[in-house]
Amino acid sequence: MIHAKNLSKRYQAVEAVKNVNVDIRKGEIVGLLGQNGAGKTTMMKMITGYLEPTEGTVLLGGKDVLEDRIGVQRQIGYMPENAPLYPEMLVQEYLLMIADLREIPREKQISMIIEAVKATGLEKYLTRPIGTLSKGYRQRVGICQAILHHPEVLILDEPTNGLDPVQIIEIRGLIKKLAEKSTVIVSTHILQEIEAVCDRVLILIDGQLVKDAPLQEFLTSNRIEISVADSVSKADLEMAKTEIRGIGAITKLRADRQRAGFSVWSLEWTGDVAPVPELLNLAASQKWQVGSVTAAPPTLEKAFNDLMIEHAKRKAEAQKEDAA
Repeated sequence: MIHAKNLSKRYQAVEAVKNVNVDIRKGEIVGLLGQNGAGKTTMMKMITGYLEPTEGTVLLGGKDVLEDRIGVQRQIGYMPENAPLYPEMLVQEYLLMIADLREIPREKQISMIIEAVKATGLEKYLTRPIGTLSKGYRQRVGICQAILHHPEVLILDEPTNGLDPVQIIEIRGLIKKLAEKSTVIVSTHILQEIEAVCDRVLILIDGQLVKDAPLQEFLTSNRIEISVADSVSKADLEMAKTEIRGIGAITKLRADRQRAGFSVWSLEWTGDVAPVPELLNLAASQKWQVGSVTAAPPTLEKAFNDLMIEHAKRKAEAQKEDAA
């Protein structure tokens, strides 16, 4: 559906997006994740044709954004982080204006507006001025205008920014519902947002695409956490490497908050199944005091932090080489 090749954008000395290559298939819900300033919004603006790339190409539905920008934009529904709403207009006036701008035939406008309004739960708010709505319902109006013309691709930039917990849950449910008819790209710096609605994650760091994988891959843990008495040393735990196949790096994490005099250690493993029984047998044979042994819960947060650390190391090494 979307094919970006060697996509880059520079602002004088600043390279906001650096040589990104990605293919997004029809029907996917893709999360574009990164810190503020990572290049997420710039990348989306290039996909929509709002910005021209310094280098590279974007094809959407087989159409080149540079060669047929209007043709591409007809296929896209876009809600920027701060949706361009007019507070003095009634919701229905605003949607009729968008229908005209989208060049939807007059005879189809009412039926298509009704369909979009029902999808976004705005039926009771059509005759209200947009400025009187809560932020959650203003977000719904922004999404409503984005889906009005039945887009093939729906792009949402920080769709739950500033919303309260109830509004966030409602918007997440709405996004999943909209994905039944459109390919959806959600840009956010909120990890929980990605975990809640997406099935694929693109991680941008300093304008570079450092990871592109299904969400489930990020939620697969390769660590065991073991709580042992402080009398057990790291050398004792290192014994696990020789006794149990597949144990890798061993790292002290923290004091065990549940047990005085115990510490929690992380043991990385490479097998398909965490060797918890083998580890317990070893602990028993060595008479270690063990508080707990668990497979570490996988989180997108840890995966993202690991990628940030790895990227920072590579960046520092590159700077050293340049200095030399």
